[in-house]
Amino acid sequence: MLINQISVFLENKQGRLAKVTRVLGENNIDISALSIADTTDFGVLRLIVNQPDKAIEILQQHGFAASLNSVIAIEVEDKPGGLAKALTILDKKGISIEYMYAFVGTCKNENAMVILRVENPEKALEILKNEDFIIKSPDDVYRS
Repeated sequence: MLINQISVFLENKQGRLAKVTRVLGENNIDISALSIADTTDFGVLRLIVNQPDKAIEILQQHGFAASLNSVIAIEVEDKPGGLAKALTILDKKGISIEYMYAFVGTCKNENAMVILRVENPEKALEILKNEDFIIKSPDDVYRS
């Protein structure tokens, strides 16, 4: 199952990140996970939220350049080598990782949840399912 992630392009100006989080909070949008990457002039904020369609609409109404992207959420063992197992399998099957981020403490069995953006998400999902990885549903991720 694919998960909707929001990508927001932000100018590197004081207060821009605070405004995004304030606007979302004022509209009852709960952030489950986030990642930010920056360059000298701008940053890309990636968000997993409980209501992605509503959030994208609100952000665009407030003048933010935001888009929805499809990502995969999987569980990996929260121990040395847990992530390497999944990444090695994908690498051997020719799947390139565009980016990823993880958060721990959100899975019932104390595994880590990893968000992956890959070049071929449907193929990656099939590979991961065949290797018995736990693929998280949108409901699982948005509630975390």
